Parts: sequence; structure tokens; C-alpha cells
Amino acid sequence: MTRWRIDLSYDGTDFAGWQVQPGHTTLQGTVESVLGTLDGSTVKVHASGRTDQGVHARLQPIHCDLARSWEPVRLRRGLNGLLPPDIRVLRVRRVAATFHARRSVREKEYRYFIWNEDMVPPCLRRYRTQVARPLDVPAMRKAAARLVGKHDFASFTANPNRVVESTVRRVSRVSVIRRGREIVIVATGEGFLYRMVRSLAGFLIRVGEGRMTPEDGERILAARARTAHVETAPAQGLFLWNVRY
Repeated sequence: MTRWRIDLSYDGTDFAGWQVQPGHTTLQGTVESVLGTLDGSTVKVHASGRTDQGVHARLQPIHCDLARSWEPVRLRRGLNGLLPPDIRVLRVRRVAATFHARRSVREKEYRYFIWNEDMVPPCLRRYRTQVARPLDVPAMRKAAARLVGKHDFASFTANPNRVVESTVRRVSRVSVIRRGREIVIVATGEGFLYRMVRSLAGFLIRVGEGRMTPEDGERILAARARTAHVETAPAQGLFLWNVRY
């Protein structure tokens, strides 16, 4: 068996998230099925992390063990020939048996895209969250700066229906960038909790709308419990942007 790292990019709109779910079309299930067809074996894939229904990935590294001897270019072409067009294989490479797509991660970057106008261009509707009310970006930046560092982010997560050892995470960057009508929230850290980035985005949007203040972030963190003050932003604006090993 040879271990492979496979870098994927996908549009998550029409999938029920990454993880296999009986009776649903998922990204993991689709990729495993195609790999099994090509390799003639039962293939289990491991991703750098799970993305929710409707969330996209510019880069999602996965790993798997394959029985056949493959040339990388033939494996990539074979996968792209069988996968649906909303999943593409960017590159494949052989890796050491010790490599693990999730456990070997050093840092992840997510980007959340907002279209700040009363109309979203049709070509962007699957990839931007519309906020019609003008957003106060300087206030959002002040709030974002207060979220950087090592904190207990229990207030910014949702119940993942599985055991989580700790809700403490170290976040190295939360920035807010305006490019015309588009506003991008960039979050970088060692790892993120279930729906944490969408919750951070939801909070920052409320600050931008004037419904909360930058200082409210510290109060929410200190509460260490989810409240109605933290909204989960819609899925379509979120991209897993980069993963570093």
C-alpha cells in the first residue's frame, strides 16, 4: 500500500457536507467511491477537516492508501475524469506513511466572503453572503483584533454531536478586508471548532451593522457558553482557503 496526499478543490453547494452520511450525497463518499473504482479496492480517505453543507474549499488536502502502483499524472487524470465537475483534483503526490491529512496540520486558513449590497451578482450567489445594510469595516477590524490569541471559543461553536476534548484554540489572525462591495474575513489558526469560523463571521457582521460593539467580543468569550448574541453566518460565504503542514 502506498500513501497518497491528494489536494482537492470543490464547490460544496450540492453536497451534504464532507463527512459520509447514509442516504446523502457527501464529498467524502463521492471521493471514496471514485478512488475505489480506480484502485479496485475499498478506499478510506482522511481530510484536513470536515466542511459543512454548502461550504466550499479552495484547497482541501486528503490522504489515502492505495493498493495499485500509480503514476501521479495518471491518478490525477483518472480522478478528474470520474469525479463530478464540482470536485477537482489539483495535485497528487506520494507521501510517507506517517503523514496524516488532519493530524499533521500546522495551520489552517479560512476566508469568509460578504457581498455588501442589496443585490448579489448571479455568478456569485453560491459563493458570497449578502448583507444589504452598509457595514462599518473599521469597527469590524477592531472586533476582529480582540479575537486573536489563545482563547476558550466555547461561545463561538455549536454542538458537533461528538466529544470535543477542549474548546481552547489559538488563532493567529482575524482580519477584515474591503475590496469595493466585497468584504473578506480571513481567519488563520492551528485549528477551529465546529462552525467556529461562521460564528466569528456572524459576530463581526453584527458589529458591522451596529448591533454589537467590538468590546462585546471579550464579554462573549468570557461567557464560555453559546448565546443568541452569536449568530452562525450562512454557509455559502465560507471557503477552506489554505492548509499548511
